[in-house]
Amino acid sequence: MGKLLSRLWPGTVWTNMSEYATNPETMVQVHQHSQHANRAWQYMKKEQKVIKKHLVEDAESAIPEGHLRFVCISDTHSKIENGVFQVPSGDVLIHAGDFTMIGLPKDIDKFNKYLGTLPHKVKIVIAGNHDLTFDQDMVKSNREELTTMFGVTEENFEAYMTEKKLTEVKELMTNCIYLEDASVNIYGIKIYGSPWQPKFGGWGFNLPRGQALLDKWNMIPADTEILITHGPPIGHGDYCFDGARAGCVELLTTVQQRVRPKYHIFGHIHEGYGVTTDGVTTYINASTCTLRYKTDNAAVVFDFPIPEGHTKEEVLNLYVQPATPVKRPTETQSTTSYDDNVDVEFTEED
Repeated sequence: MGKLLSRLWPGTVWTNMSEYATNPETMVQVHQHSQHANRAWQYMKKEQKVIKKHLVEDAESAIPEGHLRFVCISDTHSKIENGVFQVPSGDVLIHAGDFTMIGLPKDIDKFNKYLGTLPHKVKIVIAGNHDLTFDQDMVKSNREELTTMFGVTEENFEAYMTEKKLTEVKELMTNCIYLEDASVNIYGIKIYGSPWQPKFGGWGFNLPRGQALLDKWNMIPADTEILITHGPPIGHGDYCFDGARAGCVELLTTVQQRVRPKYHIFGHIHEGYGVTTDGVTTYINASTCTLRYKTDNAAVVFDFPIPEGHTKEEVLNLYVQPATPVKRPTETQSTTSYDDNVDVEFTEED
């Protein structure tokens, strides 16, 4: 059924996880140039719309009647708990990951306590690549690397966990809804969260480009209305200062071809902060920190109409529903044919 979080959270159990595409002809396929993001984008952008968009201009303006105000932040890296960053008021707060620098339990605890001071009725959080100790595969398989590369020691990790009688660090997240390849339904709005991104250094929640990531995206229910991932899709908020595109090709394809959410919220690439649209989905890179880790980027705010039959006053049981892995075909290939002999020139705008 899912995990009951609290009788005070407004929401309902998500019993319909949508119909997943299991037919090879309808499933999203791995792009032929998935391993080379810049090259893939050169082919894809010919048929793409990337339009800059403005949402709520005044974050403290009155909320329209019949709407919920969503406040989006990301990549705060333990820099907002001291009160220097102003989080606008609203109904729902979304944090798209990297709330710490390396995922130390004491920093997670501090962040969770900070969340408890915020007025938003619902707070939804996913982990990011910097929140290392949330990645259980990394903790179990690369424990020595966590110490030597990132300074996650016995004293500041395992000893802390033992003292607090914790099994996993996610148990510290008591003042929010924590999503990890899982979904939640609040006020009739279907929201899904996932922390993964294409391999990016030696950090957490890294997966190889291509099928490994697509397997994660295949778990996103097709009726998701607000999607939260830590990493961006290719072409939207993913352009790095060095000219590389960090976005996931299959994530964009999944968003555009199968899920088509109203909003896709992410972070990860600080310099990609901003809002764009393809005419169907609004893409929000909500990175709070700049490239130099300064909290100069304002929270991104949007208003969402409350679905019929729901009100702001409802207080219902809330469940988080884990996603179900989708069995994929034994053979996958791009559904689009590309000419590998075409010369492609890369520019700084690509």
